[in-house]
Amino acid sequence: MTPFPLGLHRPVEHDGPLPDAVDVAIIGGGVIGVLTALFLSRKGLKVAVLEKGRIAAEQSGRNWGWIRQTGRDMAELPIAMEANSLWTQLQGDVDEDLGLARLGVAYLGNTAKDVAEFEDWLSKAKPHGVDSRILSAGQTADLLPGATKRFAGSLHTPSDMKAEPWVAVPIFARAAVKAGAVIRENCAVRALDMVAGRVAGVVTEKGRIKADHVMVAGGAWSSLFLRPYGISLPQLSVQAQVLATEALPDLDLPAAGNSDLAFRRRADGGFTLAASGWHRLFIGPDAFRHLPKYLPQIKAHPFGAKYHPAAPKGFPDAWGTQRHWSAEETSPFEHMRVLDPKPTMALHQKTLAAFAALFPNLGTPRIKTVWSGMIDAMPDVVPVVDHAPLEGLSICTGMCGHGFGIGPAFGRIMADLITGGAVGHDLHRFRLSRFSDGSKLELGPGL
Repeated sequence: MTPFPLGLHRPVEHDGPLPDAVDVAIIGGGVIGVLTALFLSRKGLKVAVLEKGRIAAEQSGRNWGWIRQTGRDMAELPIAMEANSLWTQLQGDVDEDLGLARLGVAYLGNTAKDVAEFEDWLSKAKPHGVDSRILSAGQTADLLPGATKRFAGSLHTPSDMKAEPWVAVPIFARAAVKAGAVIRENCAVRALDMVAGRVAGVVTEKGRIKADHVMVAGGAWSSLFLRPYGISLPQLSVQAQVLATEALPDLDLPAAGNSDLAFRRRADGGFTLAASGWHRLFIGPDAFRHLPKYLPQIKAHPFGAKYHPAAPKGFPDAWGTQRHWSAEETSPFEHMRVLDPKPTMALHQKTLAAFAALFPNLGTPRIKTVWSGMIDAMPDVVPVVDHAPLEGLSICTGMCGHGFGIGPAFGRIMADLITGGAVGHDLHRFRLSRFSDGSKLELGPGL
């Protein structure tokens, strides 16, 4: 079985001495951090991206690769639409293939109730100008040639796309470097450098960097990093897993899924498959601390996650993970360079069998590789995109598994938010203070 292409064994591509000072230091080398660096560099700013492990080695390289407007929260939808356009522009800007293709995305309804939920979403989304549409059972069957199951209907967005996550984000990193950014892998940020109550830079394991502004885009690690500064981010890490098949016969299919199975064709001719309804939450200190904020989500989807009493050693919310450390000592981010949860092979085999049963005309699919990742989840299923309550600090995290496709737009938005430009969207829904100002949390769509 081919090993997952990212992680500890991938060679370091971005190395070298640290700059003494930059305009913006970005913590985290995932899709958000890398694309923010690209857009800031295009503005002429000096930027450093600091990644404790490898570029896109965690969730940014482990997702399904969908670039979707379908099913987005209404506050996210205009941003997802911008991202859809930016993906095409960025493919034209870079010299390498992102694996970008306009496959369309379809949400498949098992029941009439599912289709009614799709219709409700579409009634709200239509004013934004999406090309999404409701397909009947017959039209859905035509969309999925050879499928053995007849679905009640579907929500289909023809303009939605896909790209290859572990290919695309490293390409964006190289584009950012070409534009002037500095990227350093194997370089964990241990602490913020504070001067007179203001963020003045970062302290890394390899030295200090002065910075006029710091942005935290640390994915599943963001909450742990921010806590020592009195910033309570009710973020939890939820495990999901994916498999890739060997190449299969050509069949014109959209990226699609229902509550059980998700699939999409990859550039190498195989399919990326996932058990879309399966998630595992490891119970740790933060899970107990933030439980009240997650109760609405748990009540809405009571069987949406499996629960495990303890995270593996070194995970962000493991019982033994350090929560206090000094800038002079080794941090939790160095103890675990890449968050790499172990997949459950029995689940992968079940997922493969479900896909084979749905499309028997493709023959018997064989597993090429498997992997798992930790999604940075939020209580209301939308991210935090905001200035922090510390001068000189911004946060863009908690993408809830939606970050890859929408990454270019949030990268552009953060570049303008940091520099005082026009962000072009209403970010009120994504403010950090919603968790502390008494606001009632509104769950994002459960589609």
